[in-house]
Amino acid sequence: MLKTLRILALAAPFLGLLAAEARAQDTVTMRYMAERGELSAHELAVQLGYFKGTGIRFENVGYSQGGPESLFALASGTADIGTAATPAVLNAIASGNPFVAAYPTNGIDKTVHSTFAVLNDSPIHSIQDLAGKTIAVNTLGAHLDYTTRVALASAGLPANAAKLVTVPGPQLEQVLRSHQVDVAAFGYWQTTFAGLAQSHGGIRPVFTDTDVLGTIAGGFTVLRRDFVKAHPQAAQLFVKESARALDYARAHPAETKTILARVLKSRNENPDLAQYFSGYGVRPGGLPTDRDVAFWIDVMTRSGQLQPGQLTPSQVLLVTGDKRQAINQKETAQ
Repeated sequence: MLKTLRILALAAPFLGLLAAEARAQDTVTMRYMAERGELSAHELAVQLGYFKGTGIRFENVGYSQGGPESLFALASGTADIGTAATPAVLNAIASGNPFVAAYPTNGIDKTVHSTFAVLNDSPIHSIQDLAGKTIAVNTLGAHLDYTTRVALASAGLPANAAKLVTVPGPQLEQVLRSHQVDVAAFGYWQTTFAGLAQSHGGIRPVFTDTDVLGTIAGGFTVLRRDFVKAHPQAAQLFVKESARALDYARAHPAETKTILARVLKSRNENPDLAQYFSGYGVRPGGLPTDRDVAFWIDVMTRSGQLQPGQLTPSQVLLVTGDKRQAINQKETAQ
């Protein structure tokens, strides 16, 4: 039987720690996998010096092509931080992995979103036209996969009406222009690649994930329960400073692009991609709400991938913006 996580018990001491500044009791190393063309919130926080004096250091253990690979590294113990689209996180937790969603890595709104793009002369002009077509996505079982399913359902089409193939972000434009696929799906976390492709001309959007999903968190940074239990102060500082970096990026987009360009250059990637960075799309405060998870739980329950009542937001989320606000109000009253 699939195990249900008891995150509420885990979150209680965590929420207490959020009420005050803290330093990790011991030096804690948090291993993670980077993604090409991108800068995670905790990587930005490192560049901004937010983790100085906290006792937390980070180790990049390689690149991930997508969320499932990142979650596999987290489950296997080769990484301490995972990142994945919400459906992939829910699948992993429902399958018994002891994960907890720490904070949204990105969100989708009118400014930041995934784009399903075609060549200008393509006969595809609407979601209905996707039937029988091939769509390039970064990985299966994650955000673009599930967004495609929701889009097809909204047009009265079955989930298998279009064929999905996996293509790394840097190659999306190439496979589209060479007619190897009909549609290239640039994820909300791949706005740098989408911006570069659009700058070359000849490409137009058909729809975005915001068109079919609305404003919502797109994915999460994920921790293991045993890590949070063993290092509660480090976990709370990790979330706090990462969320702080998300707010910085919103308030200082030009400076964030400069930082991204510098990091990309240091990783031997193309620093010119940074000019197309459009933000993280996460709401102010950098923390999730129940709807960010409940929406996908409902979608996956209707499709039969989850049993009714198998998961609830409180079993998935470590802390939400609503709880953080309650803590702030309590601190103010004291």
